[in-house]
Amino acid sequence: MHVLIVEDEPLAAANLEKILGEVAPDIRQISRTESVAQTATWFPLHGREVNLIFMDIHLSDGSAFSIFQATEIDVPVIFTTAYDQYALQAFKVNSIDYLLKPIDKTHLEQAMHKFRKQGTAEVARYLSRLAVMAPFGRFPEKILVPVHDKLVPVAVEEISYCYSTNGETSIVTKDGKSLSYNKRLDSIMLSLDPDRFFRANKQFIIAKRAIEGITIWFDNRLMVSLNTRVPESLFVSKNRASEFRQWVAG
Repeated sequence: MHVLIVEDEPLAAANLEKILGEVAPDIRQISRTESVAQTATWFPLHGREVNLIFMDIHLSDGSAFSIFQATEIDVPVIFTTAYDQYALQAFKVNSIDYLLKPIDKTHLEQAMHKFRKQGTAEVARYLSRLAVMAPFGRFPEKILVPVHDKLVPVAVEEISYCYSTNGETSIVTKDGKSLSYNKRLDSIMLSLDPDRFFRANKQFIIAKRAIEGITIWFDNRLMVSLNTRVPESLFVSKNRASEFRQWVAG
């Protein structure tokens, strides 16, 4: 098993690694990252090898939840944190494992036991909820996009649409700038306010303020024009046309 420890305190990381060696002898490799930026760039390159992540909530360059905005995390996460009643309540509601610092061996054993019992469906359910937990249910005003070794904050109000094709996703701003983003549209939509953004089809999420015109197509689909150039015609299917009209009007 390969474990990633996301922790900016070297002593805390060393202590966690030591206890893991005692309670989980099947761990063959432990990797470490120390910040939001480092993790967001490390995970897309090495994440397929990881089976479990231990993640400190408060990192030197920001909240660990920013990592979930910047890249797709598809493996179980056990959070580590000092006492924070607000955070702990959020974890309890979402059934997410967490460990209080200083980490206790017994509690770590219990967390590992819970991890080993989880099935693929359970992991997928709670990972989907992580996308809206930064900050704990409020929609973010900015999305952090990895560009080389940096995280570029993109204001949500600047986004015209998100587009996916051939397994690649881009965020396009109202000035026409396109940024590659390592997340699926399903995950992106979870972190966007549904009053402001709409999943038009399998390839597009569009911003309400970017809509310039709507044309009723011959088969009752709706063709949507945006005030920003799109790479292909943008249609809303007829089975979502009514919902889309209500969203635009409301």
